[in-house]
Order: sequence, then structure tokens, then C-alpha cells
Amino acid sequence: MLSGKLIELDALRYTPAGIPVVNFRLSHASEQIEAGARRAVQCEVAGLAFEREARLMAAARPGMQVKVTGFLAGRSRDSKQLVLHATNIEFVEGV
Repeated sequence: MLSGKLIELDALRYTPAGIPVVNFRLSHASEQIEAGARRAVQCEVAGLAFEREARLMAAARPGMQVKVTGFLAGRSRDSKQLVLHATNIEFVEGV
């Protein structure tokens, strides 16, 4: 699970099999405990959503706070660059 601000959102597109898909990018900032000390964590993570989650994300706007549950996988068969594959998306209100 990763929460953050939606900073990039591509247009909804369809795979050759007709499955809706959308690429997005999240900016995450939090404070974590590591080795007994507080550590500020900031990162940007590329994401990908299919089917229902793709339609949900396509309706979002950059700047919205989201919580994404999913798994990490390589961008492609030949790439080791990680992408967060969204299996559940929640929009966080009031943040």
C-alpha cells in the first residue's frame, strides 16, 4: 500500500484485447522509523491500473490524494524498472 499525491495521469487507453488501462505517477512523503530513528521519506512512483481501477483513476485529477494497494512488477519483460500495479484505489478526502 502506498499513499500520496497524484502528480501525473495519462489518458485512459485500451490494450489490444480491449482492457482499459491508465498510467499514473504518485508523489509520496512520510516519516518512518528506521534503526530506531525517524527518517523523512520522499519518492515518486510510477503506477499502472487496469479495468475498474483504470476507470477510477482516469476520473481523478492531478493533485488529488490517493491510497493505492497493489504489487510491484517490472515495467516490461526486459525492464527491471519497478511499477506499482494498482489492485485497489481509494481517494483520500480532506487532505
